[in-house]
Amino acid sequence: MAEEMRTSTRDLDRLRERMAGWLRERAGAAVTVSELSRPSANGLSSETLFFTASWMGRSARCVARLAPAAEAMPVFPSYDLRAQFEIMRLAREKAGIPAPRGLWFEPDPAPLGTPFFVMERADGDVPPDVMPYTFEGWLLEASPAQRRALQDATVGVVAALHDAPFTGDELAVLRSGGAQAPPVSGGGLRGHVDAQRAYYEWAHGELRIPLLERAFDWLEAHWPDDPGPAVLTWGDARIGNVMYRDFAPVAVLDWEMAAVGPRELDLSWMIFLHRFFQDITEGAGLPGLPDFMRRDDVCRRYQELTGYAPRDMERLLDG
Repeated sequence: MAEEMRTSTRDLDRLRERMAGWLRERAGAAVTVSELSRPSANGLSSETLFFTASWMGRSARCVARLAPAAEAMPVFPSYDLRAQFEIMRLAREKAGIPAPRGLWFEPDPAPLGTPFFVMERADGDVPPDVMPYTFEGWLLEASPAQRRALQDATVGVVAALHDAPFTGDELAVLRSGGAQAPPVSGGGLRGHVDAQRAYYEWAHGELRIPLLERAFDWLEAHWPDDPGPAVLTWGDARIGNVMYRDFAPVAVLDWEMAAVGPRELDLSWMIFLHRFFQDITEGAGLPGLPDFMRRDDVCRRYQELTGYAPRDMERLLDG
């Protein structure tokens, strides 16, 4: 796209005033809100704002998540912030995953111009997308043992999410489209592929992408007889959406794409996103991290944790 993709177009001073007024009503007391700021790295979906709120001797370091303004260039056609808020709560409470602790969800667009939610702010290191962590930075400089610890712990996050005993009623928030922006028809692998095709139709505009269209055709021609059990999937399962401290996850972020589907969706996405960065790095003549997030290592660790052997991973990642 010739125009830069952007989701942050709102005036921060005006947002600060409106946020303070909204919090004042919530707290029933005078509230002081610090200057708002935006993250400088990673993330292109919801608008993210950092601030500190103080009232009645209390103080909270907060993150607000808003759908992009209408004049921005959104990544998704719609944003279900209630679903994100609820899925993060479920992941934290029922799967033991360090998803951010939600503080408030506001469905009324009046206070800030869009529905939004506020969560606690966490501190940690995030493997960057730009420049990719395969080019430079703390993960590249880490020892092989430290990188393996990070890899295994991240696979552990996915395993815990997939094995958590969520009920159908708890996951009903995803049935009307949920945190994944394109409509989900029926859930499972069928729902996932239908949602991705709908997303492609929305995103491409007048530009057709023959490679993706051939990929959809290939999927239909090679549809599995048994797609496997459907679980709650994170959707954007990758290390760039995790904060780490001492190579252990302390915050699992970005749940917009959460959906119900086969376990292999999260695992293959995690492996593929690293391969994507690794291929770019090798293309630039640099070594990158060829021994990191390898398919067999990830699947072996996942099976050790869950007892489930991921299926058709060769077809997903080599076909």
